[in-house]
Amino acid sequence: MTALKKYQRLEATGLWRPDPETQRREVVVSIGEATLIITDMKDQPLTHWSLPAVERANPGETPAIYFPDGDTNETLELAEDEAQMIKAIEPLRSAISRGRPHPGRLRILSVLFSVAAVAALAVFWLPEALMRHTVSVVPETTRLALGRSLRDRIERVTGPACTPPAAASAVARLAQRTGAGDLVIVPGGTRMSLSLPGGITVLNRALVEDWEEPDVAAGFILAEAVRKRDVDPLAALLQASGPMASFRLLTTGEIPATVLDAYAELLMTQERPEAPQDALLEAFRATGIRSTPYARALDVTGETTLGLIEADPMAGQTTEPVLPDRYWIILQSICER
Repeated sequence: MTALKKYQRLEATGLWRPDPETQRREVVVSIGEATLIITDMKDQPLTHWSLPAVERANPGETPAIYFPDGDTNETLELAEDEAQMIKAIEPLRSAISRGRPHPGRLRILSVLFSVAAVAALAVFWLPEALMRHTVSVVPETTRLALGRSLRDRIERVTGPACTPPAAASAVARLAQRTGAGDLVIVPGGTRMSLSLPGGITVLNRALVEDWEEPDVAAGFILAEAVRKRDVDPLAALLQASGPMASFRLLTTGEIPATVLDAYAELLMTQERPEAPQDALLEAFRATGIRSTPYARALDVTGETTLGLIEADPMAGQTTEPVLPDRYWIILQSICER
């Protein structure tokens, strides 16, 4: 450093003693490579102090008394006539200290970086990872129990599910034809269809009462099946409810009733994404069901669902009816009291 080179030829005389019991002796003081070198009058080295560690015991007073940091027993006195050396020591200490690495600062920065990294993991990665792990290990019985709990809460808004014994076989035939699991038809509500954990699909009665053919209801069931491939209903529940819901489900096998209440309300009000058209058309093709009735139910003009109409995989083909007429007639009156 420039400051060090400037004073490396500087020498002074002073009085040094290694401890309070020893007689002070005259010494020569010189500037070394970041050190203060103390030699006897025969130029024999006695000791050297690290310049950044040199402390002054009596700032502003003379003779100036110095000691190495941490050891006040060893001292060096510089008389008033050694003003040049006295003036040199302080700037040299500061200059060398600034030029050296500061492990403490580095440790602090390392700790801060580690804390920030852990915090980022906790905020951004851990909740998603916890949710994915929970979804992967929750047994089907727990999924079904959660789905039924949500269904019960939804029925507070829609009314109790329509379950006349005479319609049970018709509902089962529609579920079998479309690959649905547990199919439930409710008498009201703002949604035409919903998917719940445990393979439960909820349909609005309008889908069986307001259309002349069962293909429309079947289309809504298939759309729910396609949505489930993209977002597991249990994952959607946990994602909307926060990481504590995942933690509670993972550790206790349950989700608080208040959380389920809030999510049921959300299901009835939130906007839902459209099922991807390509995947939906493939579902229609695989089940041998026409996509055009479903498309017309979504948009009677067909303007916004033209792809489902023009690419109908069953267009011009003879298809097996979704339901025999007698079952369809039963379904159309399923919610009549």
